[in-house]
Amino acid sequence: MKTERFLTELEHLVEELGYTLRREKGSFRGDFCVLEGDKIVMINKMFPAEVHVGQIVRFLRKQNLEDRYIKPAVRKELDAWFDRISKG
Repeated sequence: MKTERFLTELEHLVEELGYTLRREKGSFRGDFCVLEGDKIVMINKMFPAEVHVGQIVRFLRKQNLEDRYIKPAVRKELDAWFDRISKG
């Protein structure tokens, strides 16, 4: 799956989980938080799409995705990323 398409699918998944995805500039890698009741995933817009994918995958790895429908091609790619992260 192409990076841009995978990134779009991950962004939709973040939103389905009830988080707002924000792209900001700054000297940070990216993470998630709850700010005044708003659930936010921050990614640094200065990084390339591949880094955005990694940032979102790290967030998703901490979420319970067991009962959530994820398209099979996206699930396969996501599982491959999870494996890379756990080995790295």
